[in-house]
Amino acid sequence: MKHFALKSLTFAVAGLMAAGTALAAEQFIPIPSYRVGPYASGGAKYYGGMIDYINYVNMKEGGVGGVKLTYEECETEYKNDRGVECYERLKKKGEAGASAFNFMSTGITYATMDRAAADKIPLMTIGFGRADAKDGSVFPYVFPLVTSYWSQATAKIQFIGQRLGGMDKLKGKKIVNLYHGSAYGKETLPVLDAMAKKHGFELVNVEVPAPGTEQQSQWLEVRRQKPDFVILRSWGVMTPAAIKAAAKVGYPRDKIVAVWWGGSEEDVVPAGEAAKGYIAGAFAADGKNFPLIQEIEKTVYGAGKGNLSDKTAIGTVNYNRGIVGGIMMVEAIRVAQGKFGKKALNGDEVRWGLENLNLSQDRLKTLGVANMIPAVKTSCANHEGSGYTRFMQWDGKAWKPVSNWIAPDNAVLDPLIKASAAKYAQEKNIKPRDCSKEQ
Repeated sequence: MKHFALKSLTFAVAGLMAAGTALAAEQFIPIPSYRVGPYASGGAKYYGGMIDYINYVNMKEGGVGGVKLTYEECETEYKNDRGVECYERLKKKGEAGASAFNFMSTGITYATMDRAAADKIPLMTIGFGRADAKDGSVFPYVFPLVTSYWSQATAKIQFIGQRLGGMDKLKGKKIVNLYHGSAYGKETLPVLDAMAKKHGFELVNVEVPAPGTEQQSQWLEVRRQKPDFVILRSWGVMTPAAIKAAAKVGYPRDKIVAVWWGGSEEDVVPAGEAAKGYIAGAFAADGKNFPLIQEIEKTVYGAGKGNLSDKTAIGTVNYNRGIVGGIMMVEAIRVAQGKFGKKALNGDEVRWGLENLNLSQDRLKTLGVANMIPAVKTSCANHEGSGYTRFMQWDGKAWKPVSNWIAPDNAVLDPLIKASAAKYAQEKNIKPRDCSKEQ
């Protein structure tokens, strides 16, 4: 009897230990942030929003499927070498390793792509990075979710067409593409060339040497060219410098259509009154009029657990982008749990979740972010999942939407994406997956 009782007790303890282990399961999310350096203001708000969402999910739901979300921050300073260090430091953290990385940096993403593929850890590149990574057959571990630079470039031209009264009105018009003198700045050149050929407008490319603080000669050239519109592909200090230079030469700010990285409070407030009327693209709406943002302020900040000391940052452009980053991460984990179980998932399992997202408008409404972003539905063949862009205008105090969500021109983009992805596959000796066999 003693032996039986002891054996029963042993099984009971083992069962409790197993139950305890299950209850203590944790899903690790790396946070490779940049809160110092030239882009600290935007980075702090973005990653602050992402962390606030992670904490919100833990507080409201106890994590995802009973699995607590944990995270660790690592400062990259937006530098490639620091980003690689953070990747190596965080990739094996937690019970099952890193869920996915979101560097918010094209350079760091490029520097870690090969490592991530070898380690089977996905990279989320929301609104940045390689546009051809939409092709998941070649880039199984890279996800340019929501939309990409190339999709946005076609949307810019369509938006300008709307402002002119129709796409046929683009013929014979002149558009200056004022771009940051870097690989990032040059990335949309082939797309804009294709759009110019398709719609019959003249494209004039004007480069601004990085970092972009000096633009006097370039804006004198803009004045000489007398374009109907200026497309601004800027980043960081280049944006307010461009707005001020445009005002100085008398170029109307409501004829400037900027990239979304030139469309935050950090870009327009330093330019003062000169920024009034300025237009920029967006993949995530700003503002506090979303139920989720209000709930986070009430629940997380109300409990004194908000990540940012300045509550005025809540609802700003970069903060809401961080919320979107958090949603994509958490929803991928949620979807992956449906296939692999409610446990700590490894990077490859989270990759499956990212590849099977279905953020319909109904789901976005349930999450409390209806119309903050367009619906996103991914697959093996489509790691972008949407491609839509909306445009907003600065009225001197706040951003106001001036368009609906604009779909990308896939007739132009698909051949470019296919050719670019095929070239990359050949260079890296990658055998593309057969997406017809993926589920």
